Amino acid sequence: MYIFKNAWVSITRNKGRNIFIGIIILVIACATSVTLAIRSSASSLIEAYENSVDLTVSIGMDRSNMMGKFDMSSESSREEMMKAFQNVSSITIDDFELYANSNYLKDSYYTISVGLDSDEMEAATSSFGNGDRGGMGGNKTTITNTTSSGDFTITGYSSISAMTEFISGNYSIVEGEVPTDFDSNYCVINQELAELNEISVGDTIKFVNSNNNKTYSLIVSGIYTEKEDGTSGMSMFSNSVNNIITNANYVSNIASEDDDLTSSLTPTFVLNNKEDLNAYEEELRNKGLSEYLAINTNSEEVENATSTISNVSSFATTFLIITLIIGGVVLLVINMINIRERKYEIGVLRTIGMKKKMLTAQFMIELLVISMVALLVGAGIGSFISVPVSNSLLASEIESSKNESNSIGQNFGGNMNQAQGGQMAGGGNAPTNINFGGVSVQAYSSIDAVVDMKVLGQLLLVGIGLTILSGLASMISIQKFSPLTILKERT
Repeated sequence: MYIFKNAWVSITRNKGRNIFIGIIILVIACATSVTLAIRSSASSLIEAYENSVDLTVSIGMDRSNMMGKFDMSSESSREEMMKAFQNVSSITIDDFELYANSNYLKDSYYTISVGLDSDEMEAATSSFGNGDRGGMGGNKTTITNTTSSGDFTITGYSSISAMTEFISGNYSIVEGEVPTDFDSNYCVINQELAELNEISVGDTIKFVNSNNNKTYSLIVSGIYTEKEDGTSGMSMFSNSVNNIITNANYVSNIASEDDDLTSSLTPTFVLNNKEDLNAYEEELRNKGLSEYLAINTNSEEVENATSTISNVSSFATTFLIITLIIGGVVLLVINMINIRERKYEIGVLRTIGMKKKMLTAQFMIELLVISMVALLVGAGIGSFISVPVSNSLLASEIESSKNESNSIGQNFGGNMNQAQGGQMAGGGNAPTNINFGGVSVQAYSSIDAVVDMKVLGQLLLVGIGLTILSGLASMISIQKFSPLTILKERT
């Protein structure tokens, strides 16, 4: 009890010195509370985004591995490579079901597509010639938005989860509906194709395999449109204009019944969490997945989506470390000076019988009281300035990302920057896309950096740590000082 009373007397008696120490700790507390609030809020945003976005696995050709296994200068080796490519270039439904049977997955789906022609429908094409190009000359060039050997691509989805274009909003129904029956001959078609051929919901459209004249019919249950940013730069139509969307059962059935149809299956596997990636890859290899097939994920897209937040968090962490190092050194030096000034007081207290550990505890209590008061005031100030400071840092980071994207466009010259999508959104936590070509960086326009109980707890630990660190000077000095020597020097 005596040391607490003596510590309080010492604090009130030396106001100037303790106020100076308190101001230093206050500045450290303000900076620390702001950086801790930014780190905590940024981590929460990143975690929330990662939890809201599924980590997907897809399978694609590992061309670099295949090229490295074969000698391209040898014709026989090239033939072997072509055979290997043909053997692994397509995944069957049986393969999909085998790979999808895993405890590491929470969902799986696929799309399967075939190419067909039509004797009754006109495929949408974009033609540019002398008249269209303002007399630039040259032969007429026709660009057709198809992805297979036929004029039309019939794409079948295995489930609603597979229809990522509709989920993301890139495709949206303008008339009718997407059929929920995944075992029928209903389909949805692009609005541009419907207008070109005067097709309405409820109409039956027919397709033909030009190789054997087999015909197939689909009933239009809906008409969809594609966002403008999905439009090819040299086409008057959207990329999906000739894409007919139906269910995977219909496409797989006609592909299995028609040997002249070549189908293409694209599987997607949704992991339970990112920690299962390596284990699932090993499982696929054990199930016979070819070494020439690569396992791809959208993890890089997820990281890019939160890159601005991560950069701000990293900057805050670096600033926090620098602040604590400098603050700790400054407090240590000030406390050493303080001990030297109070050497006579230490000598007197030791002479009257106060033990070293009690004297050390008194000095630590003094510093701890000052630190706690300064930390509380600093936390209060930090709670007010954390939001504007964090959003200022984030705005700088978003501007930096935008400038980097603009620089890429300038490298191409002309009006390439016009190809960029996304405008800086203001307010809220709504994400903003900064696009260039296939690169998309998702930025957040604000961080709600709040000094909550978690931040206060961390701040308390920081304060105790700094108190112990700066109190080392008193511990060491008190252990070294001899009371008789101190009193003798004083006289």
